Amino acid sequence: MLNRRSFSAALLSAFAAPFVNRAMAQTASDIRPAIDALPQLHAMIVQRGDDIVFAEAPRGPGLDRAANIKSCSKSIVALLAGNAIAQGDIAGVNATLGTVAPSIIPPDATPGVADLTIEDLLTLRAGLEGTSGPNYGAWVNSGNWVDFALRRPMIASPGERMIYSTGTTHVLGAALTVATGQSLLEQARSVLGRPLGIEIPPWTRDPQGFYFGGNEMALTPRAMLRIAVLMRDGGQFGGEQILSPDWIRASLRPRTRSPYSGLSYGYGWFLTDSGFVIARGYGGQIIAAHPERDLAVAITSDPNSPARSGGYFGQLMNLLEGPVLTSG
Repeated sequence: MLNRRSFSAALLSAFAAPFVNRAMAQTASDIRPAIDALPQLHAMIVQRGDDIVFAEAPRGPGLDRAANIKSCSKSIVALLAGNAIAQGDIAGVNATLGTVAPSIIPPDATPGVADLTIEDLLTLRAGLEGTSGPNYGAWVNSGNWVDFALRRPMIASPGERMIYSTGTTHVLGAALTVATGQSLLEQARSVLGRPLGIEIPPWTRDPQGFYFGGNEMALTPRAMLRIAVLMRDGGQFGGEQILSPDWIRASLRPRTRSPYSGLSYGYGWFLTDSGFVIARGYGGQIIAAHPERDLAVAITSDPNSPARSGGYFGQLMNLLEGPVLTSG
């Protein structure tokens, strides 16, 4: 039997439903032509408030199968770093690699790496020559990925400028493993997987057994969306505070700028002038949130095709800042 409150809620919902449905239809009609023109795009989900206003997978494995999120993994590792700090496993962003995880520093490491801070690693400002791009193959084929990264020459002062390098995030992931006593997989599942109700399957490990910190994680588009909602809502999900709101705020403060896209970069997340918070992965994998517009977005794309800032990634940004941001 309905009481007065439940009857009122049901009546309000009945009146609201046509408006919600019209808004969803309008959003779909705005977005669909744009994604039809992007043959590299596999799947896209858009959530406004609590409502999924667009969810389609015109290509690829679909909305419920895990996709390689590539360098969006860097943003996930950054969230795990924030949790390790909140739990007291790491003293703070100014803690140095030499105090957090001295065991991972090789005897012949580049002078100064012990003094690199967690913030230097989070913001890709370690100053070390990168392991991405032309150095990537030699790095992942080496016998020790952490050692290889920490033996790169210093080409900038730590904390000075962004040098995009997956090796830097891999060192951070190894440091988190040592500091917490848990693998990145265990951390990801306990910090994000169980609280968000998402599955996080095992992914690539290096020759020493450290999970790849900065690449190769796999999530379904729906799982990616839940992380976007977490970022949008200040670390909350489903009414629960999953991550420290202070860490989320700190993550969204610009610390440096990408020399490639020109986007600002916080603690593992790209930041746009329009207000989007973005995790970006090779091929066009995107986890995006826009707190002011109450938006959360997940996009997966062909993981084997490039997505340069002046090419496909630029087209995805036009999609986010055009039909997604302005519709509804």
